[in-house]
Amino acid sequence: MDGSLGAAQNLLIAALPAEDQRRLTGAGHAIHLKPGDILSEPGALSDHVFFPTGSFISARAQLSRDTRLDVALVGSEGMVGVSLALGVNTSALQSMVRGGGLALRVSADALRREMARSAALRRGLNRYVCVLLNELAQNAACSRFHRIDERLAKWLLVTRDRAHSDRYHMTHDLLAQVLGVRRVGVTVAATALQRRGLIRYSRGDIEILDAPGLQRTACGCYATNKENYSQILS
Repeated sequence: MDGSLGAAQNLLIAALPAEDQRRLTGAGHAIHLKPGDILSEPGALSDHVFFPTGSFISARAQLSRDTRLDVALVGSEGMVGVSLALGVNTSALQSMVRGGGLALRVSADALRREMARSAALRRGLNRYVCVLLNELAQNAACSRFHRIDERLAKWLLVTRDRAHSDRYHMTHDLLAQVLGVRRVGVTVAATALQRRGLIRYSRGDIEILDAPGLQRTACGCYATNKENYSQILS
């Protein structure tokens, strides 16, 4: 496999015994994902799973023909295509690349073959599915009950974690899609965070200046989700 060093940066793969890592990465291909790439659509057959290394990908629920809401963000801690790990060859969500970079792509057949051979892989994917379900439930409650500025702070921190950087690009229009709110609401919330010296924002370029301060502003869902990841996947 090309780019095996990148594959080792995926935490699900890195947690496997060395021989299981070798087989799984050897069964896949390192590919470069571009922002806006669609990896899966609701109801469509899924042929591959993706283990992000330098990329991050949104899972998006379709609310109407023209409206989608980001419900989770997958980076190097996880995998896109968890339905295949459960024996279901279609996805209920759209998967869209938000941050470009490398990922390991593994065919559905190869994943099933490696899961049959590796108890460690089955255990790791089962635990990841549990974490993801917890996160989806937490984010659903968050969207209903928490203020826009709290949710914006949370998503900026989550994106920071997935991008492994304090700097990344995300426009107001994109943030409005992620949060499921009007663009003006994002503008007001982002301006407030910038005035408090927590972020710097210019033409879609975001820099987090004070991560601890942003965590204090974010709703408790950010800390809850991080704790779930730490407890279940560690």
